[in-house]
Amino acid sequence: MLQWFHRLMPREKMFFPLFERHAAVLLAGAVSLRQMLEGGEQIELHCRDILAKEHEADDIAREVLVGVRTTFITPFDRADIQSLITSMDDAIDQMQKTAKAIMLFELTSFEPEMSPMAEAIVQCAKLVQKAVSLLPSVARNATELNELCLQITQIEGRADEMHDHGLKRLYENAKMGGNAMDFIRGSEIYNHLEECVDRFDDVANEIQGIVIEQV
Repeated sequence: MLQWFHRLMPREKMFFPLFERHAAVLLAGAVSLRQMLEGGEQIELHCRDILAKEHEADDIAREVLVGVRTTFITPFDRADIQSLITSMDDAIDQMQKTAKAIMLFELTSFEPEMSPMAEAIVQCAKLVQKAVSLLPSVARNATELNELCLQITQIEGRADEMHDHGLKRLYENAKMGGNAMDFIRGSEIYNHLEECVDRFDDVANEIQGIVIEQV
């Protein structure tokens, strides 16, 4: 009886626009991070932009979490809403950590594999943005949502390979008499970039969980 009553109740739609706003901020942050990895004189400017995007994303995430606590009927499980926005926010948080590490180490040029890893982050952000736009009709869009999540997982796998190749290159250079500090700095940035892609894979897992529960 209670389930029948819930189906008749209007469901709060505020969450979907908030997810889409957050996804747009994620993409903007990813683009700025990719621009940082291009090097040059604008690194600090792009870093400030990422920090601003992280604050904007926090505000959106906070609004979602307040909505979870105050909305009578949610479009899907409250725990799923909370987990999804938290995983999305973790992604922009990791971008911020990456940008701060770049500034801390005063890097202005980057290893060859870092740029394609940054591009992988942008591609993941685009896929997340597409996926969250489909969430208002999960059942109808289940196949496409699963495909988008699979693409993110595939990108994460390729990014892992880039990470490993990059670390190997750094190690070989250090072993051949290179600067040990270059290895330390480079490995730190590689690890941050890998974490960024991993966080997007977490978002994909959350979306797939929602699909499974709603279909």
